Amino acid sequence: MNRLLVYLFIACATVVTSHAQDKVLNILAIGAHPDDCDLKFGGTAALYVKMGHRVKFLSIANGDAGHMEQGGGMLAHRRFLETQEAAKKLGVVYEVLDYHDGEIMPTLDLRNEIISQIREWNADIVISHRTNDYHPDHRYAGMVVQDVAFLVEVPNIAPSSPALRKTPLFLFFKDHFQTPLPFSPDIAIDISSVMKDKIDALDSYVSQFYEWLPWVSRYNVEIPTDKAARKEWLLNWVLKHPRWTPAVTTAIQTSLENLYGKSKASTIKYAEAFEICEYGRQPSAEEVLQLFPMIGK
Repeated sequence: MNRLLVYLFIACATVVTSHAQDKVLNILAIGAHPDDCDLKFGGTAALYVKMGHRVKFLSIANGDAGHMEQGGGMLAHRRFLETQEAAKKLGVVYEVLDYHDGEIMPTLDLRNEIISQIREWNADIVISHRTNDYHPDHRYAGMVVQDVAFLVEVPNIAPSSPALRKTPLFLFFKDHFQTPLPFSPDIAIDISSVMKDKIDALDSYVSQFYEWLPWVSRYNVEIPTDKAARKEWLLNWVLKHPRWTPAVTTAIQTSLENLYGKSKASTIKYAEAFEICEYGRQPSAEEVLQLFPMIGK
């Protein structure tokens, strides 16, 4: 059945079992770099945490090249500290692997590492980049995550960690790239109530949002020094950026209407959207409600 038709039933669903409501979900977001997960999933992560679920952010690269003046181990350490500050604000666990920026490749070693990470977190949902993206680190991170979608259940693959006895839901972060296929917002989550939490987390990445990214983007504007004004500036920049914006597009509006109903969807200001990967779990309408219990709250 067409995914869109499946989600049309969700707005009509009125009952979720008490078992599903009580189950603690384990969510693993895998980004290529420190701040990728925060940008693409920070709001939804905050909602999960507020509901008592477990969320982990994993950065494959250590961020040691993402600056115009600093680099190497010193920059990697600075960016690790930024992830830990963001983690405290969102209530998530944040781990950074020691791969160099610009050097992520879909190797067997990385595949086994990601298999172990998913198994050890006992993940119900795994989210990463799509494989068509401007940055090779994003592409190869997404490729590795796709490659393990089945292998996490195979005991003789990466046997140092026990194989999962369930099939996680694998999702892709939203992006704006069109070739070979555009992003499909199969699931969209209202993050209006936690947009401040998301911006607070992004504000932790001083090296990125107030230094490196304006420089590399040739965004020649004066960044406020006052903390409140700086966060307002950051919010406006994120909203305008095509890769990052949580503003509701026409396609996302349709997804929100299917999930929340037209009345509620019309009030939603900010949303994060995700595409379902064909290689993992294919959720029913009831399972979507179980896996995204913030829908309808």
